[in-house]
Amino acid sequence: MEADSKPATWKILLAFAIIYFVWGSTFLAIRVGVREVPPFLLAGMRFFIAGLVLYLWMRLHGTPSPTFREWRAASVLAVLMFVFDYGLLFWAERRVPSGIAAVMMATIPMFMALGEIVVLRSQRLTLRLAVALLIGLGGVVVLVGPSSSLAGASIDTAGACALIFAAISWSIASSLTRKFSLPASKAMSSGAQMFAGGVLLMLAALLLGEFRGFHLEAVSRGAWLALAYLIVAGSIAGFTAYVWLIHHESPTKVGTYAYVNPVVAVLVGYFFGGEPIGLRTILGTALVLVSVVVITTASKEAKAAWAVASQPSTETE
Repeated sequence: MEADSKPATWKILLAFAIIYFVWGSTFLAIRVGVREVPPFLLAGMRFFIAGLVLYLWMRLHGTPSPTFREWRAASVLAVLMFVFDYGLLFWAERRVPSGIAAVMMATIPMFMALGEIVVLRSQRLTLRLAVALLIGLGGVVVLVGPSSSLAGASIDTAGACALIFAAISWSIASSLTRKFSLPASKAMSSGAQMFAGGVLLMLAALLLGEFRGFHLEAVSRGAWLALAYLIVAGSIAGFTAYVWLIHHESPTKVGTYAYVNPVVAVLVGYFFGGEPIGLRTILGTALVLVSVVVITTASKEAKAAWAVASQPSTETE
C-alpha cells in the first residue's frame, strides 16, 4: 500500500532536526522565561496551553476522549512528569545554566536502568552496565563537586539536587507508564498528560504563592516569545515530530535525541545565552553522555539475557 512507502528524506531530516535542535534549545528558552515569570506558573502555562491544543486537535479528528480511568492514570503520571520533573527543572534553571540543566536531565536513563535492576528486576546488572553507571555518577560529581582543580565553578547545590530528583521522578513515571491504562492514541495520551500537568502546575504555583506580586503587564516581550517557543516549537511541533518519527524510524535511531539534546543545549547556552563552557562542563558532559550511550545500547542486551536466564528449561519438551 502507498501508506507504507518510505517518506521523503527531507521529511525525515526535518523531523530529526526538530527533536534534536528544537528540544535542545528549549532549555535556554526556559531560562529566559523564568527570569521574569515564576517557574511553576511558566511551566503550567506551557503545558496547559499545549495540552489543550493537542487534546482539541485530536478530538476534532475523531479520537475519543480518555475515560475516567485513563484521566486518573494521566493525572498520576502528570504529577511525576510535569509537577516534579518539569516544575523542578523550571525552578532549577533560575539557579543553574540551561546547558548544565540539560546534561543533568540526561541522567534519566541511568535512573531508569537502576530502577529496572533494583526495583523491577527486569534486567540483570552486568559489568558493562555497572561501569556505565559509575561513569555517569562521575560526570554528576564533576559538575556538582567542589573540586578546585577544574576550571569553572560547580553548579548550585540546591539546583543540582532538584534536577536529580526531577530525573528520578521522570524515570519512575516512565516505568509506571507501562502498567497504567492510557488512551490508545499516543497523541491523545500525551495531550491528556500535558493538560493535566498544566492544571496541576498552576495549582502548585498557587499553593507556592507565585501569583502574589506577579503582573502580566510587567513581563517583557522576550519572555512571552520564550513561552510561545516552548508551547509551539517545544511541545506541539516537537511532540508531533517525535510521534511521526516513531512510526517511520526505529526507536533506537529516534532515541538518539537523548545524546544530542544536551550537546545542543550547552552550545546554544554558550553562543546565545552567554553561559560559560569550562573544563568542568566539558568533562562532566562527556562522562554523562558516554554513560547514557552505553546504558541505552547495553540495556536491550541485558534484558534479553535476563529474560533467557529467567525462563525455565524447555529441553525436555
